[in-house]
Amino acid sequence: MKTPASMRNAAELTALTKSTAPALRVGFVLLPRFTLTAFAGFVDTLRLAADEGDRSRARRCQWAVLGQPGEAITSSSGVQVLADRPLDGSASYDYVVVVGGLLSAQKATGAIQRSLSRFAQQGVPLVGLCTGSFVLARAGLLQGHVACVSWFHRQDYEAEFPGHRVLSNQMYVMDRERLTCAGGTSVVHLAAALVEKHINRAEAVKALRILIEEQPLPASTLQPEAVLTVRAQDRLVHKAMLLMEQQLAEPPDLQRLAALLGLGRRQLERRFAADIGMSPAHYHRSLRVSRARWMLTHSDLSLRDIAAECGLGDGSGFARAVRQATGVSPAAYRQSTRLSPMSLIAQ
Repeated sequence: MKTPASMRNAAELTALTKSTAPALRVGFVLLPRFTLTAFAGFVDTLRLAADEGDRSRARRCQWAVLGQPGEAITSSSGVQVLADRPLDGSASYDYVVVVGGLLSAQKATGAIQRSLSRFAQQGVPLVGLCTGSFVLARAGLLQGHVACVSWFHRQDYEAEFPGHRVLSNQMYVMDRERLTCAGGTSVVHLAAALVEKHINRAEAVKALRILIEEQPLPASTLQPEAVLTVRAQDRLVHKAMLLMEQQLAEPPDLQRLAALLGLGRRQLERRFAADIGMSPAHYHRSLRVSRARWMLTHSDLSLRDIAAECGLGDGSGFARAVRQATGVSPAAYRQSTRLSPMSLIAQ
C-alpha cells in the first residue's frame, strides 16, 4: 500500500528535524562576579564543536545564558554578559552549568536556588564551575556527591560544608548527575568530555586543538596545587600563605599582608607562631626555597631566572639559600634530580 504524500512529507520532516537537532544543549547560570575564563572556555569549546571548521553556527551544540532576558551579569573582571533565556525551566537542557567566581560577592538568589532544585528534580545534570560548586552545595544539591574545587578554595569549602566529600587534586569530577570543576583552563577539558559523550571524540579533539590544547585530558589529571611547605589549621594563616605564594618575587610586606586579612602585623605573627611554629618571614623564606627547588627540577629556566622569579636575589644569595636547604649547589641539585625518572616522580 502506498503511503500518502502528506504522510511521507511529515515523516521526512521529522527525520530531518531529528538529524539537525543539537546533540548537546547547555544552559548557563552566571553568578554575580563570575569568572569570565570559566564561562568563556566552556562555551567556546561547545562553539568549536557545534559546527564545521570555525563557522560558529550552533548546530550540534546549543547554549543559552539563563536569567532575566536582557539583564546584564557582571563578571569578576567587570565584563558584562546578557542573559538571553528565562530561568524558569520552560526550555529543556542536557546540562545546566553554574559559573561561580568571587566568594565574597557570590549570592545566589532564592529564584536561582529554586530553579536549580527544579532542574535537579527533572533529572537534568548540574555542573559547577570554579566556585559554582559552592552554589550547588548551598542549595543542598551536592549532598552525597564528591565535589571538585580549586586548591585555593578547598579550606573555604571544608569550613562551610564540613560533612561533604571534596577533592582538590584533580581537574574535575563527574559524580552521577553532578559535575564539578576546579575552574581555570580545566573547564575546556570538562566541556570536551561532554562533547565526546554526546557527539563524538573527533569533535572534542578538534575543539581543543583550535584552543591550542593538544588532546582531551581525563578528569583524574592533577591540577596544580599550592606549593605550601607547611599545612596550616588556622584559616587566616592558610590564606596568608596563599597570598605569599602569589607574590614570591616581591619583597615581603607583612604590614600590607596583615591588612588584607583584617589583622594587625603583630596579630598575624602571633597566629603564625601558634599555628605552625614559625614567623611569617621565616615561612616566606622557606616557600621561596621550596619553589626554587621545584623549578630546578621541572623547568628549563636559567638559574638567574629562577632566582628572580622566587625572589632569592642575586646569584650568590640564590646559591647560598639552595645549598643551605639541599647541601649542594643549584646546578648540582638540578642535575641530581633529573638523573632518574623515579626522582621526578618522587618530587
